[in-house]
Amino acid sequence: MSQPAAFQSQDFPFDKLFAGHLPPLSKGITLLAGQTLTRGAVLGKITASGKYTLSAAAADGSEVPDAILAEDCDATAGDRAAVAYTRGDFNEAALTFGAGHTAASTREGLRDKGLYLVTLQA
Repeated sequence: MSQPAAFQSQDFPFDKLFAGHLPPLSKGITLLAGQTLTRGAVLGKITASGKYTLSAAAADGSEVPDAILAEDCDATAGDRAAVAYTRGDFNEAALTFGAGHTAASTREGLRDKGLYLVTLQA
């Protein structure tokens, strides 16, 4: 399994993912094989394996939102090392939610983890 690429905030175009003044914190994670996800995907952690997947209504632990993906990731060929945000203020309109989840349904769970969803005014 490859290591996540080192990156800095200037490596990403302005995509309105961040919203607010709380500096984001990140950590390395393992993204479960068989998925291609984009930056801003809301992730859940599978209890049995400790691997991350798009958080959706499930019964394996991943239904609880735990992190926000920091980079586009293609894990179709196998598990992939990636980087995810574990704290910060995020624009809810820039996030990707799994089946059965919305900003409203994940807001409290993410807030408990230090991930705050913000509605930006146009």
